[in-house]
Amino acid sequence: MTSVMRRQSSTSNENDVRMRNSRAGAHAQSADSPPSSPAPAGDRGSRACCFCWCCCCTCSWLYNYSLAVKGTNGSQSGAGDKKLTGVVVQEEPPSVEEIAAWSESFDRLMRSNSGRTFFREFLRSEYSEENMLFWLACEELKKEDNPEVVEEKARLINEDYISILSPKEVSLDSRVREVINRNMVDPTPHTFDEAQLQIYTLMHRDSYPRFLNSQLYKRLLQQTS
Repeated sequence: MTSVMRRQSSTSNENDVRMRNSRAGAHAQSADSPPSSPAPAGDRGSRACCFCWCCCCTCSWLYNYSLAVKGTNGSQSGAGDKKLTGVVVQEEPPSVEEIAAWSESFDRLMRSNSGRTFFREFLRSEYSEENMLFWLACEELKKEDNPEVVEEKARLINEDYISILSPKEVSLDSRVREVINRNMVDPTPHTFDEAQLQIYTLMHRDSYPRFLNSQLYKRLLQQTS
């Protein structure tokens, strides 16, 4: 009986020694390891939510428009323009008179470089930017007189905006599409004239009234007054 008690006491002492050694090793490892530092504030900011609708969000399109109108942000480019997150504006922002004139007619808006820029960004917010891109591409095509360049640009326009396989396909009726198919046999600078007019009319009747009633346009007027 006495020998059994001695063996149990010896086993208990050995277990106590193992536990003390284990704790000491863990403490030493914790002391050698540097403390973890909190994530820098910049990292938290870079992961800010991009679905915020208010102007406090850095990706807010209203905030970008505010910077564009005031001309207080963006990097200088060689052409004397300021670029900021996809918006390119002239060094001198449009005057309140020019912005107000955009409401007089759609033609006035489209003749203005700044007007087209802001209208294009409005179309982007409505997921219809391809209409403006197509119209601008047609305008560039009309400036060409080299047959090889005309043919290449016409092919690209057809692939980018006319093809039903393109994600940027514009909405055209079947009659105009047939005209384009015939014209593409021998492309000219005016291959897409009818299609361009149809898209111009679509923007005029559909998107232009909403642009004038948008908070964007009202804010432009307020910020330049």
